[in-house]
Amino acid sequence: MFGKKQVEESKADFRIENVEIPGLPDVNDYSTLDIRYPLIAPYVTVRIHFDFNSNELLYDVEEPVLGSEQMELLKLIEQGIQELVNISVLNVKSAEAVIEYLEKNIKVILDELGVRLSSEDFIKIVYYAYRDFVGLNEIEPLMKDYFIEDIECNGFNTPIYIVHRKYGNIRTNVIFKDAKYLESFVEKLAQKCGKYVSYARPLLDAQMPDGSRINATFSQEISSRGPSFSIRKFTKEPFTPVKLMQVNTASPELLAYLWIAIEYEANIIIIGATGSGKTSFVNSLAFFIPPQARIVSIEDTREINLLHENWLPSVARESTGMGEGSQVDLFTLLKESFRQRPDYVIVGEIRGKEAYVLFQGAASGHATMSTMHAEDTETLVRRLETQPINLSPTLVNILDIVCVMTESKVKDREVRRVREIAEIIEIGRGIGSVATNSPFVWEPATDTFFYKVDSTLFNKIMKQKGISRQQLDKEFRIRSRLLMAMYRRGITSPKDVQDVINSYYRTPMKVIRDFNITI
Repeated sequence: MFGKKQVEESKADFRIENVEIPGLPDVNDYSTLDIRYPLIAPYVTVRIHFDFNSNELLYDVEEPVLGSEQMELLKLIEQGIQELVNISVLNVKSAEAVIEYLEKNIKVILDELGVRLSSEDFIKIVYYAYRDFVGLNEIEPLMKDYFIEDIECNGFNTPIYIVHRKYGNIRTNVIFKDAKYLESFVEKLAQKCGKYVSYARPLLDAQMPDGSRINATFSQEISSRGPSFSIRKFTKEPFTPVKLMQVNTASPELLAYLWIAIEYEANIIIIGATGSGKTSFVNSLAFFIPPQARIVSIEDTREINLLHENWLPSVARESTGMGEGSQVDLFTLLKESFRQRPDYVIVGEIRGKEAYVLFQGAASGHATMSTMHAEDTETLVRRLETQPINLSPTLVNILDIVCVMTESKVKDREVRRVREIAEIIEIGRGIGSVATNSPFVWEPATDTFFYKVDSTLFNKIMKQKGISRQQLDKEFRIRSRLLMAMYRRGITSPKDVQDVINSYYRTPMKVIRDFNITI
């Protein structure tokens, strides 16, 4: 089919450019939105725009266009790659080495086919080969988008949906049109995670090498639309407190309050529904931990990402099939962590018996931070006091602060907010009975945070640490203004934010002068 074409022989090299995180506009009216930004530069972009026919936002991936002849050639080349290339090598080489390796082998295959391509066509072919053999096929551009948190495929012949940090749930133009192809793709996902799926074992719950979490079904018996998957992307760059202010998840006053609470080793738990931003909030709060402190984090899936130097991350492990002791669960990790003399212990999510160890550690003087699925403080306390956790009211009373997260709609936009900061005053005798004080409450109608001056925690710090109310109020004002100053100056990168906070711990007066903060 492909004779020798008298077209310029390719001298081009396929190179992926570094992409800076773009600044995306805030919009109240989605019908006015029409933007593009690069995903895999310079080859792939995305257009996010409003479709007036369906009356919704669309996320259109724009990849290099192949003609019918080029698509046939790509199929032949991909068959040749499967026969000629050692696929396992692609997983261990650097990105540059992988591209060079692919280019070399594609040129060999083209020579065998007797095909000469223009530079432009050659680059297109290499891109798709790279996408399908090194990346994750059709969803590889989605994996490269910093703003995407979740990727959701509900079966074949249905569009993939994404959860966008800025614009919420959006339908994409990416569709797996063949059930068998989608089946093989789910197998590929499993292989990337070092797992196995089949008709006998049709469920996949695993973690990608980059930390992203994957849940998938393999069989149509499990999911009527055929194989399906959802990917919760791991964010390499954690959300900073300043970033939370930019998206109005929290106010500078609320964050300054939590900064003081963390410095004085309060025990904090973040609650909310799935997708409400609990883990992102934990990552943000960890910026406030003093630089000299030792941190140990415990998770079953790696999601916590800290810039702190003295940080030991621990991840639970499923049974390897090598007998007793091959499984390392959260309970075991947590017990061991307290022998490592941590100042702060962070647990990604508490569900069961590990809660007892965490609260015992808190009772012995270790500051703790964790997350849990619960809608409100009363529900949280009820879950802690009943099976399978079954904590005593005395232990639950060790808890100082509950941060309640919510995902809600504001002016037709999906947003994440700290709905309430609840200070635990006393755990009552009845199951779920708790007395609280709420110094911060989010007001949905105005999308603002209401602050009550009275704080039970501040009173507790005054008594335990011998600090006057005047001193605490002064620190609260300074830190609120410092956070606002960083926001106004556009100091948002994790490293820069961490440097400022660490500098404030070490040389507060210098930071106050540098940022022109009035005391």
